[in-house]
Order: sequence, then C-alpha cells, then structure tokens
Amino acid sequence: MRTTAQNAELALLLEVAGTPKPGNVDRHREYDDLRFEHFLAGAVGARPGLAMAADGEPLGESFLHAIEGMSEQRGGNTQFGAVLLQLPLVAAAGADDRSLTPDGATAVVDATTVADAANFYRAFEAVEVAVDEPPEGMEPLDVRRGSDAVPELEARELTLREIMGRSAGRDGVAREWVERFERVFAAAESIERGDGPVADRAARTFLELLADEVDTFVATQHDRATAEAATERAQAALDGEGDPETLADEFVAEDVNPGTTADIVAAGLFVALERGLDV
Repeated sequence: MRTTAQNAELALLLEVAGTPKPGNVDRHREYDDLRFEHFLAGAVGARPGLAMAADGEPLGESFLHAIEGMSEQRGGNTQFGAVLLQLPLVAAAGADDRSLTPDGATAVVDATTVADAANFYRAFEAVEVAVDEPPEGMEPLDVRRGSDAVPELEARELTLREIMGRSAGRDGVAREWVERFERVFAAAESIERGDGPVADRAARTFLELLADEVDTFVATQHDRATAEAATERAQAALDGEGDPETLADEFVAEDVNPGTTADIVAAGLFVALERGLDV
C-alpha cells in the first residue's frame, strides 16, 4: 500500500502526464525552458517535504523543504502552487485517514502559525514565482521580498492562513485554502467518475475546471481579458466546437499557461488516490 507522501508525489506525476491540457506542459507538449522531465524531477524532489507534512511536521517547514527539493532541476518552479495546495490535505490525511475532508483540511489551515508564514516567504527565495503586485498597505509583505519580509510579518503576527486570506481575491490557490478546498474536492470527484487512464481523466477534469472559472495565473501572466478568453475557448472545446488537442497547441504557442487550474487538478488527484483510486 502506498503511503500518503507517495500518493502526493504520484498525484504530481499523474497531473503532468495527462494530455491534452491546453497551455500546460504534458507528455506531448513542452515550452523551450520548461520541459516534461523538469516536472518529473520536481515531483520527486518535493517528496521529502510532503513526507514531513504527512508525519505531522509544521506546515511551513514542510513547504520550504518541499520547494527547495522541487527547485533542484533546471526548470526552476514547476509545482509551487500544487505543493502549496496539497500540503494541508497531506497533513490532514497523515493525521487520520478519516480527516481528508474539507473540515479536516480547514482545521489544518486554521492551525497554521506565524512561523509557518515565515517559512512560506522563505520558499520564494528558492524559485521565481509569478505574483501580482501586493494589495495597498501590504507592500512591506510582498512575498517577492522573501526573508526580508519576515520581520514585518512577525511584527504584524500574521499566520499563514491570514496571509492566504489576503490573497484569496486574486489568487485561486489562496482561495482554495480559505474556502474549504471546494474546487479540489470537486476535481477529485470528477476524476473518480471518469474512465480510461487516470492521467487522461485528470486532463479532462482540467478542461472542465478551466471552462468553469478564469485561471488566476493566466490573469497574472497576461491580463483578465486573456484569462476570460481562455475560459471561453476551453468551454468551446468541451462543447465540441473545437478540438482540445488543437487548443493545447494554440495555448502553448501563445504562452497561455493555466497553472492554477493544473495545481487544483494535482491536489484533486491526491484526494482521489487517498480515497483508493486505482492506477
């Protein structure tokens, strides 16, 4: 039987192997500087940090360890958001196999500390992460400052959950943290209902999620209009008005990468695997 950490690692591997996932690296498509093999190596590198969370170690320390391990490949940032989404779920599952629920994951989030938030900031020094400008009044807490922001973070006594709450209006991963992982659990159910290879079920779920909601990474990477257009194009492909394979090629050519959607699918895969999904 696989351990919780092994299921988390496997979920990262299955997510990147699914195809077609318009705009994302998959087993058929890559970017010049971000390749399929980078994601495989990143998932393996993140595994020790995932194991720490499963064993009850502090969430922030586990995240920092996972991201430092993930970064030890030439692609740099491969699964930052996916690991961030997985960790509260991994911690809940590791504590009790009956705790992998929205309530259990939310309890983990609510128990985060200022020290967890500090290690979350330190993780930004390991990789480059595309983020929006901070909200008004939060400039001293810009995550891009990394460790330099920790004294201000500690002075304001902000926990990691509170940091996520301040970003939830603009960042889909942060929103999951403070809204009970609603889309993650919906993704798990979609994958469980599907048929065929698990990785390709996950790719279908990716397309469904993208058609349902604007991807916040695309909005950050480009703008809101581009993100809304990507959602409309995904819906058209779902409706049979376009070919998902063609759309995948078009998005890669346009550098439209719905990374937040992929992160949610990776977390959904972990939930499904922990529930006994066969691979």
